[in-house]
Amino acid sequence: MPESRRTPSRAPRPGGRPGPRRSGSSGRSASRSVTDTSATGSLPAVAVGRRRPRVTGRAAVLLLVLSLLTISYASSMRAYLDQRSHIDDLKGQIALRQARIDDLEREKRRWEDPAFVRQQARDLNYVMPGETAYVVLDEDGKPLDTGASLSDPTEVARKAPTAWWSTAWKSVELAGNPPKVEDKPQPADKIDESGG
Repeated sequence: MPESRRTPSRAPRPGGRPGPRRSGSSGRSASRSVTDTSATGSLPAVAVGRRRPRVTGRAAVLLLVLSLLTISYASSMRAYLDQRSHIDDLKGQIALRQARIDDLEREKRRWEDPAFVRQQARDLNYVMPGETAYVVLDEDGKPLDTGASLSDPTEVARKAPTAWWSTAWKSVELAGNPPKVEDKPQPADKIDESGG
């Protein structure tokens, strides 16, 4: 049969406590506390006596280092986020300018088309060689289209709105009963270009 191994029991230390001695207590204080507590029957005074403070020097230094790291990382994170938002704004501006450049290039390609150029010239009242341009003049000798302007919004708001069918019915009545023809002035043979 195998022998059972037994660990030797520790002998009591001076002061009445078995086990390792605490480094901060001396033998006298331990012996006093044992004798003082033996009469009352409660826990030894060494265990209840001096409690360790909750915040030690090492914990305070660690807390200070962590707070400094947190502050430095927070400011770095804020700077990073500011730079990211600035970069996003710049990317948006680049995209808008690129779209504008694309529009201008498309417009440039349109101007390279001869049919588009002819249409734009006709809109500006230019005519091709050999063509005759006609301009409709009013009774004062001025072109009719040059006086086109927007009406005043306050005047439009003052007028009562009319229904479309009333305007259509007036045109039917006018077609059935044309106004009497009065002596109209004869058109001028010559156009006065002096403007007066």
